[in-house]
Parts: sequence; C-alpha cells; structure tokens
Amino acid sequence: GAGSEPEWNETFFFAVSGDAPELRVKIMDSDALSADDLVGEACIPLEAVLQEGSLPPAVHRVVKDEEYRGEIKIALTFTPAEENEEEESYGGWNQST
Repeated sequence: GAGSEPEWNETFFFAVSGDAPELRVKIMDSDALSADDLVGEACIPLEAVLQEGSLPPAVHRVVKDEEYRGEIKIALTFTPAEENEEEESYGGWNQST
C-alpha cells in the first residue's frame, strides 16, 4: 500500500557493531519531484536480539522531533558472522602472543 498506511514486506541484511546499543530505522516519504522527507524514526534496542538470536514482530513508535508520527512493526534476526578460515590461511592477520 501507499499513502497514510504504507505496507512493506522487506528483508534487509547489514553488519552490526558489537557495541551498537540500538538499531535506528528512518522512515522516509519518497517524493518524485523533490527531495525525500523524513517521516520519523524508530529506535530498537539490540541487547535482546543479540542475546536471544531473534525478536518476533513487534510494534515500535515512530517519532520525529520528539513528536509521535505513527508505528512500524519489525521483526529481527541476528546471525553471527562466520569466521573465514580460508582467508586466515591465505594471509589473514592473526595476533601472536
């Protein structure tokens, strides 16, 4: 859908720093003839998903300039990065003690 009740069914993959406290999702209004406008953003604490491995779909508040702008439902899955053993054996850096 579009307009005042947009609906997305998207999957995104991205790297997360080990010390990142939250995921900040910015929601933009796409404009064809001018710059896109920020609708608002949702901040999702990452501690639980990093410990549990996933979070079921949950509703998060979308705010802009401390003003409530709506809600977004987001589910998260954390997949730890696999160490690339082949890269290490072909010149990857290893710390020596």
